[in-house]
Amino acid sequence: MCLGVLITLITSVVAFLNLVFETLNKRFPDILNSSYQYGYSTHEYESIRMSLATLIIIFPVFIAVSYFWRKFSKLELGHIDEIFKKWVVYIILFLSATIIAVDLVTLVRYFISGEITSRFILKVAVVLVIALFVGVYYIFELKGKQKLFGFSVGILAVVKSSVLVLLVIYFSFSVMGSPAKQRLLRLDDRRINDLQNIQYQIINFWQQKEKLPTALVELTNPISGYSLPVEPEFEKGKTYEYIVKGSLEFELCATFSLPIPKGWREYGGGVVYPRPYAVSEREITSSYPYPGTGTNESWDHDEGRTCFSRTIDKDIYPPYFKGV
Repeated sequence: MCLGVLITLITSVVAFLNLVFETLNKRFPDILNSSYQYGYSTHEYESIRMSLATLIIIFPVFIAVSYFWRKFSKLELGHIDEIFKKWVVYIILFLSATIIAVDLVTLVRYFISGEITSRFILKVAVVLVIALFVGVYYIFELKGKQKLFGFSVGILAVVKSSVLVLLVIYFSFSVMGSPAKQRLLRLDDRRINDLQNIQYQIINFWQQKEKLPTALVELTNPISGYSLPVEPEFEKGKTYEYIVKGSLEFELCATFSLPIPKGWREYGGGVVYPRPYAVSEREITSSYPYPGTGTNESWDHDEGRTCFSRTIDKDIYPPYFKGV
């Protein structure tokens, strides 16, 4: 029981704090960490998903284990059992005190460096509140205090911690979006990656043959093993469209589920859209994350059918040299 309380408590607290931190990073992006683009990448939310899943499963387990731990603790315990119980409480109090000290040191360190932002202050406040909450509760547990203002300490702790967890879960979903919205964003993310892949193949085709393919099927090459990406919702009749507009001009079209998310993304936010294929150095240059002329603005889209016009610049993408 003691081991179960310690492990589930640490796991729940780590998942809770990680969920808060990652959600605050998305809700209050820092200009210093900007990647000078906007859009969506499913990998950016992986840590939030993992923290959510861990918290949703492990926190109720911690509540259940703590209930039985307190129940059996009221019974007559052996000497070894008493030692285990006290040492678990001592370890928890030690960790809480250490976290508070580190939290305050971090606050002063970032204050000196001038990096006080809304999300940083919120992170420090959350860590301080959680450390104090856990520490005070287990001090009462160590002293054997069962009542506070006429209410059971255990019940108060369960209610307050459950409210905090539910609020954080709600906040995370409000920032990340519902599972249904996440799926739609992932589908659009897949479409953008597929179109970038096709665009690169079209440019490579032109560099080799100095003409645009008349249809996408010409890009298929059994020798190189390249095959065209398939629209993720092809069963609904959706396809990627390719339209030739001139000797150097073409359009790529797709039907998107949602508008592309606006607002800058951070370097530490996960994998970003691949850029080397059909994006020139001119497109990468941007003076400000958003609005501006960032990389992913070339793939800006609304909900529904969107076409992307492209013109091959022969100076940037010259034909391949053909030897005799």
